[in-house]
Amino acid sequence: MLTAITAANLPAAAEAVEVDDILPWRDQYREEMNCQIIHDSLHSRADWTRPYLLKIGTAIVGYGSLAVSGPWLGRPTIFEFFVTPPHRHRIFDLFRTLLAASGAVGIETQSNDPMLTVMLHVFAGKVAVESIVFRDGMTTRHAARGDFRPKMPEDADPIRAAQLDDNADWVVVVEGQVVGTGGILLHYNRPYADLFMRVAETHRRRGIGMFLVQELKRVCYERGRVPAARCNLANLASQRTLQGAGFLPCATVLAGAVGV
Repeated sequence: MLTAITAANLPAAAEAVEVDDILPWRDQYREEMNCQIIHDSLHSRADWTRPYLLKIGTAIVGYGSLAVSGPWLGRPTIFEFFVTPPHRHRIFDLFRTLLAASGAVGIETQSNDPMLTVMLHVFAGKVAVESIVFRDGMTTRHAARGDFRPKMPEDADPIRAAQLDDNADWVVVVEGQVVGTGGILLHYNRPYADLFMRVAETHRRRGIGMFLVQELKRVCYERGRVPAARCNLANLASQRTLQGAGFLPCATVLAGAVGV
């Protein structure tokens, strides 16, 4: 292991590698974050990310990853950055080196990532809040607002007619009518899962959304997962529903342009 004195005299470098090459450091990053990492699954999508190993001299001291496809096509954006604790006195040097090697034009992070959030505010401008991240904070006991059950094939037409979510796995039925849909996304870092839901316009403001989220949380825990959620900054109704079902805001998703 490099000592701080030795490391201070060695150059920083960023080496483009494959996703498998950064796995040991990603595991350390996940453990330190200890929360839902909203972009964790990007690495599993072919050609969506461009990872780099960070080095001081010849020693590997962390990694950085850029999103380069999907919404980030044409604007490579750093979304993960991790430096091992003994080498964090060189964190600014390492990030500058990553920027230079990668050609990143953006930085995106969740605000409960202390390392990349600092880099965002130091190296980027025009920082905007894109969404709110929620963690589970309490168990609620809302009375049943309908029949909460798994979606069945015969629900497909009623779901489309009510402009609900075709991809949902669960429904709430009131007087024989599907009035809400929801689901549990499992592609996040274990043990976390992301919940989503929608209530028909005709049945909103009746507590159905909070009941639906409450039951999705229950199913999530029964499956050995920890529920989490996100919503848009302007979606006040969803914010109230999530909080009413026991979720607490824990972070925001921030994005900025490098050097602006």
